[in-house]
This record gives sequence, C-alpha cells and structure tokens, in this order.
Amino acid sequence: MRIVVLAGGIGGARFLRGLKQEVGPGAGLTDITVIGNTGDDIHLFGLKVCPDLDTVMYTLGGGIHEEQGWGRADESFSIKAEMKEYGVGPEWFGLGDKDFATHIVRTQMLGAGYPLSAVTEALCARWQPGVRLVPMSDDRVETHVLTDIEGERKAVHFQEYWVKHHALVPAHAIIPVGAEQAKPAPGVLEALAEADVILFPPSNPVVSIGTILSVPGIRRAVVEAKAPVIGLSPIIGGAPVRGMADKVLEAVGVETTAAAVAKHYGSELLDGWLVDESDAASVAEVEAAGVPCRAVPLWMTDVDASAAMAREALAFAEAVRRA
Repeated sequence: MRIVVLAGGIGGARFLRGLKQEVGPGAGLTDITVIGNTGDDIHLFGLKVCPDLDTVMYTLGGGIHEEQGWGRADESFSIKAEMKEYGVGPEWFGLGDKDFATHIVRTQMLGAGYPLSAVTEALCARWQPGVRLVPMSDDRVETHVLTDIEGERKAVHFQEYWVKHHALVPAHAIIPVGAEQAKPAPGVLEALAEADVILFPPSNPVVSIGTILSVPGIRRAVVEAKAPVIGLSPIIGGAPVRGMADKVLEAVGVETTAAAVAKHYGSELLDGWLVDESDAASVAEVEAAGVPCRAVPLWMTDVDASAAMAREALAFAEAVRRA
C-alpha cells in the first residue's frame, strides 16, 4: 500500500507517528510519502530554516522536544545568546544550538547547488524518519499575512505574524508568495498519481495543507488521483486542536467548525472527512455538501490515540474505495 500524506508541522507530525505505528511491520505497508509544507520557511541569520520539514523529521526520528512539539530535545541556546550580544536579531524566533546545526548543513548544501528535495533527503539519512519526506517544491514559497501593525497595513512573513505577534493582530489575507511560479518538487506528482490512499491530517487547512495545494499542479493531482482522499478535522468543538488556526480561517472567510473546514476543502478534493465524536451533529451538514463523513475520536493524546485515528482514516478510505 502506498500512502501519501500532505503535512504541516506539529499536528501532521504527531499524526504521522501514529500512522507509522498503525501500519508497522507486518501490516503490508510498502511506502509512506509525506509532502511537506515549505510556506513557513524563512531565512534567519543567513540560514534557510524549514520549520515544518524539520518538525516532521525530528518527530519521526526521535529528536523532537515533546512538550513543545517543535525544536530539538535537550536543547541549549548559547548561539542565540551570543547573537543577542552582537545585537543581531530577530530575538523573537528561538533557534537552539542543535537546531542551528541542521540549518547550517541545509544552507551549505543549498549554496553548493543541491535542490531542497535532495537536501531534505540527505538530512533524513541521519534521522531515519521511516517515511519519504519531500518538500512541496524546490522553489522558494513563503506564506505572508496581510495585517495591521502599529496602525499600518502591511504584509509580514507568516512566522512574524504567528511567532512574534502570536496571531493577535488582525489578518486580512493569506498570501503564498511565489506559489504561482513554483513547481512541485520531484516525486510529488508521481507519488500522488501512484497513491493507494491520500490523507489530509489535522494540519492547518490554510497555511499548511492550503499552501501545499497552492503550488500549481498539486491540487489537480489530488483531484485526479485514483486514490481516495480522506481528511481529519483540525477543529474540535469549534476550536483548533492546537495553535491559532481560527485566526487564519477567519482571514479566508471560513468559520472555525469541522463542517466549515470540510466545505472549504470541498467535495472535489475530499472523498471522506473525519470529525471528532463531539462534532457528530455536523456529520449531516458535511454529507449534505457532498462529502461522506464519520465521527470518531480525534484527540491525539498519545501515540496510541494517533494510531487509532490513522486506523479510522484507512478504514474509511477502504470503505470509500469499495462503495
């Protein structure tokens, strides 16, 4: 079985850990390809930082800071402290010493002419995540947010909006800068075309999965794929499972409900949608929009819970395939 997952950072990574457990040895799995969001990528201190790719890599490779969900475990911050002494910022984005090493290696390889997809493969050779991690594009795409800061309307990098301002300033539009000119990374379209199952984990539907789909050719490949496409709601009980997805949903005119997110993706993309048991009342609304829907437990409280979610998603995909 060939599974393709479109993933952002923490939510996608934790779901993938459960998916790996569910389809472990003896389950007949032949391949998991993860198409990672690179719209969160940012250049800091002269280095190329890929937060979502690294979160997936560290989580599946056993190096993640479990409580944060991002960054390295047992981290130190000597370099950041020294940069501050030199008066070099930004101070609002925390990179640890071990994390700096990853970004230095990545930046060196990019400078030597290797594409991001090849660099990601090389980094994963150390971490052995157990999946094939592919960036959505080798081209530079950066998500920006049109917002109001100190009385001025301007577009800022998503990381500045999310990390520095904690999404507390109003968002008027989400702009994936460079997406229109970007091309899918090698292997992305092929993986989608050959997939047996395509999954949208509980990642941010606007700035994670939405950004991946904004790269020309990827959305069409998902629509035209022979595989069933199953999504898992990142919204439970009218609130994001984690983070501030409600802020960016509002920016694109989507209510913060499991049903609204399903309709945002639409029946063209989705063949099935899973909502949490607490949102069971929304199943009829989702199905009225043309998307088959089931209510199952969606809280990723631990790896076993994430594995159970993956089991439900794969079972739903099989039911859709047989229908």
